[in-house]
Amino acid sequence: MMDRVRTQQVDRWVVAVDGPSGSGKSTVSRRLAARLGAQYLDTGAMYRAVTWAVLRRGVDPADADAVVKVAGDVQVTITTDPDHPGVRVDQRAVEGEIRGPEVTAAVSAVAAVPGVRRLLVASQRQIIAAAGRIVVEGRDIGTVVAPDAALKVFLTASVDERARRRGTEQGTELAATVADLSRRDRLDSSRPTDPLQAAPDAVHLDTTELGIDEVVSRLVELVGRQGARA
Repeated sequence: MMDRVRTQQVDRWVVAVDGPSGSGKSTVSRRLAARLGAQYLDTGAMYRAVTWAVLRRGVDPADADAVVKVAGDVQVTITTDPDHPGVRVDQRAVEGEIRGPEVTAAVSAVAAVPGVRRLLVASQRQIIAAAGRIVVEGRDIGTVVAPDAALKVFLTASVDERARRRGTEQGTELAATVADLSRRDRLDSSRPTDPLQAAPDAVHLDTTELGIDEVVSRLVELVGRQGARA
């Protein structure tokens, strides 16, 4: 296990990491949390978990009322240990299943439903309040979930580089991955409720030419200057 970075003794702070799919935010956020000895919350996994439940129940992701009912009925439990991430739906471990192509294709539609967002944002804020020090990643963390975060970061990368990374992870064809990421970018950025966008005071970091370790090191420096003093 990598050495954990010592930070100033502050009881609680939030680092918000936002960005589109394939920008590296999940891997970066997990490693950053581990380096800082903090908790880690993958909010995207919560939307994926609800999407998995919607599909498993045979509900049309475009049926907003039915989708909200599923979101209200199921219990989504997510761990905040960066070394052992996991998510459960009604006590069933679904970490692997929620990363499949069916969920990936439907999650933007489910995440766009205002009622789903209200439920999950409330749950995310409860998790954050209980955690103390936590790195939270998603698409609306700095703007909606934790607008008072000590540090807000918006990770980006070219769509070709993001597609290359995603294709390497999933073994998918590059052109199809580019098209899928572009589709998700469009849906996530244009939804009326809590769209994907950078907070006005977020630090922008383009990861196209950067390795994971370099990105994490840069964020550790930023936390040292800003986050640990919050």
